[in-house]
Amino acid sequence: MKLPLHLAWRFLLDGRAQSLLILAGVTIGVAAYVFVSSIISSLQKDLLARTLGTQAQITVSPTESGLRSLRDEPGVLYARRLEPAEPRRRSFDGWQRHAQELEATSGVSAVCPKVSAPALASRGAAEKAVLVVGADPTRLRGILDLSVRLREGTYRTGGDQALVGDGLAQELGLRVGGPFRVVTEQGAFTLRVAGIFDTGAASLDDGWVVTSLRAAQTIAGRPGDVTEIDARVDDVFEAEALAASFAARTGLKAVSWMERNRELLTGLRSQSQSSVMIQTFVMLAVAMGIASVLVVSVVQRRGQIGILRAIGTTRRTILAVFLLQGAMLGSVGAVFGLALGALFAYALGTVALFPIDLEAGPLAVAAAISIGTGLLSALLPARRAARMDPAAAIRGDA
Repeated sequence: MKLPLHLAWRFLLDGRAQSLLILAGVTIGVAAYVFVSSIISSLQKDLLARTLGTQAQITVSPTESGLRSLRDEPGVLYARRLEPAEPRRRSFDGWQRHAQELEATSGVSAVCPKVSAPALASRGAAEKAVLVVGADPTRLRGILDLSVRLREGTYRTGGDQALVGDGLAQELGLRVGGPFRVVTEQGAFTLRVAGIFDTGAASLDDGWVVTSLRAAQTIAGRPGDVTEIDARVDDVFEAEALAASFAARTGLKAVSWMERNRELLTGLRSQSQSSVMIQTFVMLAVAMGIASVLVVSVVQRRGQIGILRAIGTTRRTILAVFLLQGAMLGSVGAVFGLALGALFAYALGTVALFPIDLEAGPLAVAAAISIGTGLLSALLPARRAARMDPAAAIRGDA
């Protein structure tokens, strides 16, 4: 192995101008791969965090009853018009059992039964349509952690305490400890502001009133009942499969975030496909550069190759010489490219609107692709060099 390694190193040094040029190409290619991968991956994580950070990844609710025919006789056809039933309040029978089943499902990390009901919040002459949300505060933190998003007050929802968004607080002039009224078809209820949160989502900050499960059940007129069960999962991209499996097993309606955010999912997939295409073209350019340099090297050194073959050097050794050149260029280019790509990503991260993370997985993939590309692109020139006839190579006929 010492002879092929020595010859590969000597050939690279003899053509140092060519070697430096292709090394620069490999470095830039790997740096571009790392830079693009880190940006796309970080952007997707930021979009998912902003979208899923304020909503459940799976929502389970009772199924709606289908339309039933009033007359149904075998062999008799009736001309009819089916009218959809008027909306009505549906109880969630056995929600405690279903919550336990969902919690025991593999891949589900948090479960929170909740009550949500439309209401009219008012203070003085100011009024605003809101959504009253009631849940156990500990369970709710597993779905939407409002405790880390509080601007004022404390995370407390017991009794008549409630959390409100900063947009709603500003519109109604609410302050921590101050009272406000919530009116539903069940009557008027007085709540006190325990804390004011800011999630960054206007639908929550401008319209949510979060209180305890028992208080919301009273306000909504649903004693002992809930309207839906929210859940979070370990792998966000498995949410749709888990929702479908749970719905098929229980007969309930289970909707995942992927079904509610089809446009976002399409955008994420398009970003991933664009990233793969860019990375593929970059690596193809690197491979063509290495292969072209080694082809020229074989032509320039055909006399030396002929002499080596004439003195007994095996074809395997000649093959190893050029494969090692490709591996060297790929390895050194990977090291410099990883450092350069990480530097560019870090520099962009200081001014970008979202954090840019460098993960070990993509860096390892970039290094492996660089080395593998170097070996594969060197394979054809190496085989050509190994198959040279010694006499023809010395005469310059090869």
